[in-house]
Amino acid sequence: MDNKQKLQEGLTALGLTLTTAQQLLLLEYVALLKKWNGTYNLTALRDEQTMISHHILDSLTLLPYIEQASTLMDVGSGGGMPGIPAAICRPDLQITLLDANTKKTTFLRQAVIELGLQNVTVASGRVEAMHDKKVDVVTSRAFAELHDFIALTKHLLNENGYWAAMKGVYPYEELENVPASVEVYQIDKLEVPTLNAERHMVLMRPKKA
Repeated sequence: MDNKQKLQEGLTALGLTLTTAQQLLLLEYVALLKKWNGTYNLTALRDEQTMISHHILDSLTLLPYIEQASTLMDVGSGGGMPGIPAAICRPDLQITLLDANTKKTTFLRQAVIELGLQNVTVASGRVEAMHDKKVDVVTSRAFAELHDFIALTKHLLNENGYWAAMKGVYPYEELENVPASVEVYQIDKLEVPTLNAERHMVLMRPKKA
């Protein structure tokens, strides 16, 4: 099976309909990840087909949870997951990719230029120093434990904003440490096509006074 077919089958399994142009951009992004990986150590994966399942399809499980959002911040974005795949699928969504590692943000800026993503901004620096932007959704993929994720990013949420934390196995212990000021209102087990690993989405929001 070639990369294009693997992506198409994965999108079908996720119930996503993308244009041919969007699919080509996703494949171009995978090629960029592979090309830059040797120099910038963006992912432990070396094989493009594995990247499609572990990075692209995995990232796209975020889409149903941000349908109403118009702004999103991907914290600890690394090689651009889930922000870049989300940006390709939702050109109307304004996305900020934030990472403290300047090598990674150098790659992210280059990827945004090469993929022509008008809706993406790249920010380099520590999340707690980011004070000039508030968004509808703050997301991350394996950035930090829930307690730290909340503490480091709560100033980034706008009035009705929420967190969409992408997790692996069900985070029992992390959930016990979520502060009382935060409501965990949805936890879903995710099915990622051809990815034989547990994935969960944890949605949280600040409790209203």
